[in-house]
Amino acid sequence: MWAVDQQAGSYAEFEAFVAGAAGRLLRVALLLTGEPDAARRLLAGALARTYANWRRLRGDDPYDFTRQELCAAFARNGWRHHGNTGLLARLSPLERLVLVLRLYEGVAEEVTAAQLGLPVERVRVLCNRAVAALRAQEAA
Repeated sequence: MWAVDQQAGSYAEFEAFVAGAAGRLLRVALLLTGEPDAARRLLAGALARTYANWRRLRGDDPYDFTRQELCAAFARNGWRHHGNTGLLARLSPLERLVLVLRLYEGVAEEVTAAQLGLPVERVRVLCNRAVAALRAQEAA
């Protein structure tokens, strides 16, 4: 009986997390993909992986874990979303990923670099290049 109660409690905690964080995570996914359907699929996969690891996340931030899963899935399949029509459509998938993590999510350069497996200087260059491209697009 205790295992069932504990499992129900974990599900309720996960539901509460999703209710609070899904909107912001969906916005991240939409910025990355530029396509609402692709963004929902990307987020659903990240949330499924978060739920699968929910017990191990005790004491950790589930939002950070879910965002990492979402970004990792996008990094693996970003080339599929290269032709999108979103705000960041002119950027490469890696530039979009860095820009969203650094500027929209406010993740530090060092953390972004570690999550993406890139040197910090490369993250800095990608972010600067992406910002310059958006400014040039705005000026045109």
